[in-house]
Amino acid sequence: MHIHRILKNILLFILLAVILCLSLIWQNHYIGLSICFVVVSMVFLLYRFEKRKIEAGELVLLAVLAAIAAVGRVPFASIPSVQPTTFVILMSGFVFGAESGFVIGATAALASNMILGQGPWTPWQMAAWGLVGFTAGLLRHTSFMKRTWGRIIFGIVWGFLFGWIMNIWGFFSFAQSEGTMSIKALISYFAASSLFDSMHAISNIFFLLIFGNIWIKNLSRFKKKYGLFDEK
Repeated sequence: MHIHRILKNILLFILLAVILCLSLIWQNHYIGLSICFVVVSMVFLLYRFEKRKIEAGELVLLAVLAAIAAVGRVPFASIPSVQPTTFVILMSGFVFGAESGFVIGATAALASNMILGQGPWTPWQMAAWGLVGFTAGLLRHTSFMKRTWGRIIFGIVWGFLFGWIMNIWGFFSFAQSEGTMSIKALISYFAASSLFDSMHAISNIFFLLIFGNIWIKNLSRFKKKYGLFDEK
């Protein structure tokens, strides 16, 4: 990865970290902050293709995958933390790259919450799912991620990381409203979510084992046939 791309990534995450911090302060402005999050993510994607214009077909594919990831949450809404959304975002980032995965993850969170309910947690879900896609794309050329067991471990790790990121939002929001903050309370908060995080990890394992190779094959074929997301 070139130095300018590393600096671009650092700048992106600084901007997104600022948005997340603002979401803790201005909790009633979560819609505006969520939109800002998407805009920053799209700029991030466009810089990936700074030597050429991004094709309309690429934007359509991003929108379709984000929609699939978003709609995938709805049938499983009654089962806490069990959904194929993380799987779809992981596969998208793995095949199409870090920037594409980040945009799909962030957009899927915003879109699905239009059905399930928006709130001050939305920017944090956008960040968590965006990072799933980003890290999957960042590691996609490693021997670890090229193996099924490697992707399963990745899915397990993100089943817990996703919950921990959301716990940070939940704890600070609770502490802000109640005026209480301690390490003991923080540990208790994380311990209380461990069951749901485990269910998320298990659901990731299930979808990766059953559908992982099929998704990689089909998305890779689609990418090659239409020449999408070609950085050369």
